[in-house]
Amino acid sequence: MIGVLTDQPTQRNASTYWAVLKKRLIEEGAAQLLTNCKQLRMTAADGKKRLTDVANTEEILRIIQSIPSPKAEPFKIWLAQLGKERIDETADPDICLGKCLISCKYCDIPCIGGDIDMAIMPISTGERPAMEVRYMEPRIA
Repeated sequence: MIGVLTDQPTQRNASTYWAVLKKRLIEEGAAQLLTNCKQLRMTAADGKKRLTDVANTEEILRIIQSIPSPKAEPFKIWLAQLGKERIDETADPDICLGKCLISCKYCDIPCIGGDIDMAIMPISTGERPAMEVRYMEPRIA
């Protein structure tokens, strides 16, 4: 991943870049991220089993954020957009509810109309108003 995002010509250069990046991350206080990265024996290009750093999705996205590279920029932009959407949804739960209703249409689950109708009704949850989705009985014409 490091070699591709940083256009390193060889595996050795990518490995060196990763070693320098790890050192920089430790200096910046991201040692926990590197602690979570484990090493597994994986088959290298030369056919030998070598210890290779592996990470889960969250850790990989955090590593990508720390790589100064034009190839990493689309990932960084996407992460920023997701973060903004999540903050907006937290501030205004109606946004999240609207997305839910839209996704119902794409999943062929009838939401409004068809055999099942839904009503979106305000409910009291204490400090913050919320919305509840209630399924209604089919209307008989």
